[in-house]
Amino acid sequence: MNDRFGKGKGADRKKVSYNAAAVRRTGPSGEVYITNPSEEASWVKMRSITEQGALDEFLSTAELAGTDFTAEKLNNVKIIHTDQKNPYLLSAADERAAVKKHQRNRGRLTVPRRPQWDQSTTPQQLDRMERESLLEWRRGLAELQEHQDLLMTPFERNLEVWRQLWRVIERSDLVVQIVDARNPLLFRSEDLEKYVKEVDPRKQNLLLINKADMMTERQREAWADYFEEQGINYKFFSAAMAKESLEAMDLAKKGIGEDVSEEDELADNAKRLNIEGEEEDSSEEESETDEGALLPNSKRSRTQILTIDELEELFLAAAPHIQPKEGDQGKSRTITIGLVGYPNVGKSSTINALLGAKKVSVSATPGKTKHFQTLYLSPNLLLCDCPGLVFPNFATTKAELVINGVLPIDQLREFLGPAGIVAQRIPKPFLEAVYGLKINMRPLEEGGTGIPTASEVLRAYARARGFATTGLGQPDESRAARYILKDYVSGKLLFCHPPPTSESAIEAGKHPIDPAEFNRELYDISHLPPKRREAFLSQGTVLPLSGLDESSGHHDNDADINGEILPISSSAVSHPQGARARNLDNGFFSAVGSGGAEHVKMPFSYQYTEQGALQNQRMMAALANGIGDSEVQRVGKKHFKGGKRKAIEQRKKLRAKGGEEDSY
Repeated sequence: MNDRFGKGKGADRKKVSYNAAAVRRTGPSGEVYITNPSEEASWVKMRSITEQGALDEFLSTAELAGTDFTAEKLNNVKIIHTDQKNPYLLSAADERAAVKKHQRNRGRLTVPRRPQWDQSTTPQQLDRMERESLLEWRRGLAELQEHQDLLMTPFERNLEVWRQLWRVIERSDLVVQIVDARNPLLFRSEDLEKYVKEVDPRKQNLLLINKADMMTERQREAWADYFEEQGINYKFFSAAMAKESLEAMDLAKKGIGEDVSEEDELADNAKRLNIEGEEEDSSEEESETDEGALLPNSKRSRTQILTIDELEELFLAAAPHIQPKEGDQGKSRTITIGLVGYPNVGKSSTINALLGAKKVSVSATPGKTKHFQTLYLSPNLLLCDCPGLVFPNFATTKAELVINGVLPIDQLREFLGPAGIVAQRIPKPFLEAVYGLKINMRPLEEGGTGIPTASEVLRAYARARGFATTGLGQPDESRAARYILKDYVSGKLLFCHPPPTSESAIEAGKHPIDPAEFNRELYDISHLPPKRREAFLSQGTVLPLSGLDESSGHHDNDADINGEILPISSSAVSHPQGARARNLDNGFFSAVGSGGAEHVKMPFSYQYTEQGALQNQRMMAALANGIGDSEVQRVGKKHFKGGKRKAIEQRKKLRAKGGEEDSY
């Protein structure tokens, strides 16, 4: 509203244009453009940057150097894109080369050491020495990654977390590394075991393989052979089975344990269907049970999954017997057990199973435990839980870290790489049976490989669950990927890595273990969810294993289009025929009219002679019926033109007669 002087309300205020801070620049060829300087808050400048993408790193370096870049328009750019090649994964040849390079440089993967200190060291001096030690350690890993062209896992860079590990190692008599049974070597740190011995030679190491219930007996035997060859002290354990046993004991005390649930009956029926052919082997193993219980190095003790009581006894037996100090003579010394490992491998769940009650917070998100904590298991046994930290390790792709549970799935941006690995490792029939869907794949004649791609699996899952994007209504692949990846990490979709084969064994003629054959027993009806298992049992069907049985034509040297060995063997014989090939076959073999396909019923050789002239069908019919040639009715186009010829001849005669009359 204007006042009497014609000025609006607030006109006396200073008007600031939004383009007041704009900067006018002139390009090298004379063009003028305007840019707005980016202003950031002060706290953004203090933000820690641990990783940068290739483009961000290039732009930040260029900005620091004061370099200006101008985009050029090129018309001779050709973009080549193929859906069958996942750009976020390595090919089979590149992956084999990367694994060999990892084995050569594995000894250079170290953990930071705590500097030596004594009573005269001040806290300020110790803090400075610890920071210098961590900085020197990070500098060595950076040089290794840069000079050797190696991809490393996003290891822990926070000094406070490493300080928690140092304190746990110094206090513990027995350091237990808890690893995931599906890929033990990824979660094991060899240099950590060396560092434990450097701190005190009397300290002992133990490798506890958690989630061993996800492995079969044959898989545990293969890993037991590998650990014994390497001289590693190991044991198998399952925190989930220990929790179930505790719950069963509580129910039995309350009088509810007599009832059997329907899911347990379905599981028993499914296992009964899958172990009919293994009854003879099981009977032989039962006869050796008593002998195995007595012999410590027997087959049963090597692959046995420890119970809670057996694990506690193992801790007491494996811990070193250190003499108490001079002032503590006559007192029983408390044994400290340190639990160390990656995030989400089950350290807190193992402690909860040992204590019999939920004393430690458990979460599926990696990094739930923030500080080390001590808990008394008995008056003479103390458990020390270290926060989960990621040790430096080699990796082929970041997708491997996601599917192994190292990186959080909810913070995932690129999902095609991890989903592609799941599609390669889990057989297509098992994926369809678990989720109750149909995966449509690209036919072989159109460039398919016989293995579903990440997009094919995700789109099928999104359609089956009704996940659609906003606006266009296309299948939401990102949301579908999070569900499938979480099922893979939780163990609903199982895949266990086989133990590696040493180079000396390969030179001696031993072949590496085929991952598909190693996991064959995991894809039967007993590993389906209860509802899906009930549906299969009600129909009386058997779950097919495409690519793992002899009927599907599986071979160890299956190769992809480029002639490279596939990372996971899978047969393409059972792949459905494509639409183009199906239409071509229908057009060639389909019936023509009501008489059928003439090119199949009457081939070329039956219709024409060697000279190419038409055979005398009249004579052939006479010989076949045993009659004379003249008695056979003429067959041919001339038979239908006989009346027309007579009419033409009569017209010609009439015209000729008319001409003769005119001439007279």
